[in-house]
Amino acid sequence: MVLPHLRTPGASTGGLVSSTGALVISLCSATLLAGTAALALPTATPAGPASSAPGTATPAPAVAAPEASTPTITAPGTTPAANSPARGATTAPATASPATPTAQPVVASRIVLRLGKRDIRLEQGGKVYGPWPVAIGDARTPTPTGTFQVTSKVVNPIYASTKTGKVKGTVGPNGPLGDRWLGFKTLGPNQFGIHGTPSAWAWTVSSRSAVTNGCVRMFHEHVRKLFDLVDVGTPVVITR
Repeated sequence: MVLPHLRTPGASTGGLVSSTGALVISLCSATLLAGTAALALPTATPAGPASSAPGTATPAPAVAAPEASTPTITAPGTTPAANSPARGATTAPATASPATPTAQPVVASRIVLRLGKRDIRLEQGGKVYGPWPVAIGDARTPTPTGTFQVTSKVVNPIYASTKTGKVKGTVGPNGPLGDRWLGFKTLGPNQFGIHGTPSAWAWTVSSRSAVTNGCVRMFHEHVRKLFDLVDVGTPVVITR
């Protein structure tokens, strides 16, 4: 699914903010309020199409129905800090040559989504997590291919209709976006993301269906693990 436009108070882009100060995410045909626990915010939001939870433009989820339109999301957060420079080793006695400074290892990390196999994995520090099954965009609203990056991380995103403005009250595992959102591409007010899947739509993930508006659905346990392992800025590589 694709998240809708999400804005935070004081954000340069402006946007919707609830009376309680909650972040607002607007989904294409459905809008989203970012949950109170938005963890990360991209410094720049990449442009691109978006998708959203299955169903019509109404906020309530409908089993087997196509997702709502794609959203745009901007969650508050911090950019991962760079590794501190390694210290040089001390110099040996006068008769010996200076020791070579020891460089600290750099942990490479990237998310890889294969549309053909409909699976996703995380490659990090020489380890591979997954692959995990996913549901992807259908032929009319396909998941984009290319190299992107995680632009936002949001806990408990709130779904709302971009057409009616009606907010979907359900938040958490049973909400249209589950309880985790990793945004990776935006197009206007819409954004593509990797997110959880409510139990009513879990079959779309287990069957690896192409039914979304471009977003990537995962089982809760898988997306939560992925969410905890990556930072804003992590590359997202999507191949056919």
